[in-house]
Amino acid sequence: MLPLPDLCISDNTQLILSTAICVGVIGVIVRAYLRKSNDRLPLPPSPPTWRLRGHFLPPRNASLTVARWIDEYGPLVTIRSGIQTIVIIGRHKAAMDIMEKQGGLLADRPHLAAGEILSRGLTVGLSHAGDRFRRKRRALHTHLQPKSAEAYQPLQMSQAKTVILDILDDPHNFQIHIATYAATTIMKIAYGKTTPTSANDPEIREARQLINRFRTVLCHGYYLVDLIPWLKYIPWYAPELKDESERTRRLYTDQLNRVKLQMQSNVDIGPSFAKHILENEHLYGLTEIEMAYLAGTFFGAGTETTAMAICTVLMAAARFPEEQAKVQAELDAVIGRERAPTFADQQSLPRLEAFISEALRWRPLAPEGFPHRTTEDENYCIPAGTPVIGNHWAISRDPEVYPEPDAFKPERWIDDQGRLRDDLTFFVFGFGRRVCPGQHVANRSVFINSLLILWAFQLSLDPTKPQDDMGFNNASMPNVPCAIEFQTRVPEVELRRMMQNYPETG
Repeated sequence: MLPLPDLCISDNTQLILSTAICVGVIGVIVRAYLRKSNDRLPLPPSPPTWRLRGHFLPPRNASLTVARWIDEYGPLVTIRSGIQTIVIIGRHKAAMDIMEKQGGLLADRPHLAAGEILSRGLTVGLSHAGDRFRRKRRALHTHLQPKSAEAYQPLQMSQAKTVILDILDDPHNFQIHIATYAATTIMKIAYGKTTPTSANDPEIREARQLINRFRTVLCHGYYLVDLIPWLKYIPWYAPELKDESERTRRLYTDQLNRVKLQMQSNVDIGPSFAKHILENEHLYGLTEIEMAYLAGTFFGAGTETTAMAICTVLMAAARFPEEQAKVQAELDAVIGRERAPTFADQQSLPRLEAFISEALRWRPLAPEGFPHRTTEDENYCIPAGTPVIGNHWAISRDPEVYPEPDAFKPERWIDDQGRLRDDLTFFVFGFGRRVCPGQHVANRSVFINSLLILWAFQLSLDPTKPQDDMGFNNASMPNVPCAIEFQTRVPEVELRRMMQNYPETG
């Protein structure tokens, strides 16, 4: 468990609240451990703990602790956060059986009072299952389905070539360049913004801060209000959440209003998600504030995760030079060094695709996963209303599906005929009906940046600086120490010429 933040209340009030919590917890501990489903079958096994606040998870690399529990107790474990029982899934087959095949039963989110304060109940990531959630998802999927996502490939190619030029000019700050790529691309897709966007722009910084706060509130019990829900009605409770909630509302509504004004002025801003939902609001039945939060969540979440994914692939290339060399041998055989590669080459590059898949399995973007909530009792004896988390790190270490799970082996994704396997999966973008709707756009961003960078540069670790290959699992972009050196594989003058003439289509 993470430490509870300080509350802005008097010592006496804190003592009364602490006493009430302890008494309440003592009264329910036995029930928490003996709780059963309608079939009178027990919950999955639980590691022992004598802590009144439940099982301890360290603030850094908590997924490693969960993985040890999974190894010891089996594919599912039950832990306690305060009085809340939580089930964690840590094996591939169990994730498929429960979170994919029975995804309809896990489409809900737990009731997180801190999240409700922060998001006003409007953020799609915290929305509960039901008609409102389905309308939001329909709007996202309609605009982001594979065929729609394909329309953004020229934009992604244009921004990816800028990354190459930026690395040539300033290789030390490659993470900033990639974060800028993600920010510019997502702002264009979300709002049609055509002016250059920097990773340090105020709206992007605010979006990243919101995502980091969002991750915090998903940790049940981090805020006392999750254990005592009526605290959210007290005016002085959690002022930082309320202040950030107001800033978020203002940011999202300002962005949507800017698009509305451009549409009313007949300014051609091209396609964007905000324009799409404003033009088709009659199809989705969303209020204006719901549309503002939907578009805002899109660009907030997409900026951070896209940049992290690309940097994870680059880190893996520098960390495993032998595997990088195999990818570059494929690039030389298929493309050569006389022209720059494009999306049109994707089907001919299975080893690159396998390398990307292995990198995102080796160091998952969200190692601890995000909580779902059951709406019915289900076959693994998990009662309705129970938060369920698919732990990406533990699943990625399932030795039955990924032999030698700690080894970096891209060949595990390739079959005997040298093609990508269609029987091996990893849950990079989540599970079931809560899978990230932006996955098709994100996959294309990761692919085109990985393709161009590995074609243009030889990557290596800087031996004079410490490396933390778990860094992207524990910190937000772009402030993660990861020193990589870039050596051009094409003469620099020729590389600049090819980037300046890059086709941006195909």
